[in-house]
Amino acid sequence: QLQASGGGLVQAGDSLRLSCVASGRTFNNYQMGWFRQAPGKEREFAAGISGSGGTTYYADSVKGRFTISRDNAKNTVYLQMNRLSPEDTAVYYCAGDPSGWRPHRRADSYDLWGQGTQVTVSS
Repeated sequence: QLQASGGGLVQAGDSLRLSCVASGRTFNNYQMGWFRQAPGKEREFAAGISGSGGTTYYADSVKGRFTISRDNAKNTVYLQMNRLSPEDTAVYYCAGDPSGWRPHRRADSYDLWGQGTQVTVSS
């Protein structure tokens, strides 16, 4: 089970940090991802991280602005979002792949999904 939080309403240029807490004892084996879905659009990959945290992946649209990290002692994955723009407005979902090895950009690679947290960026 995944529980996401940290969304909100901010202005362009502001920052937010999303958190996702996982229940379970094998979190450090999970590949984790953040996806987002804007109104009228398909869910898209934003960022991913390996179980150890040693490898990270980013969509081109967020690279250099967003940072994914994890604290396995706390069963938590984070998404630090800087220099937000109105184009970042979406519901953000955290996702977990217990196998740890599936293609990280594909939504169907992930078995576990959080409930989503709304991020709204005003211009």
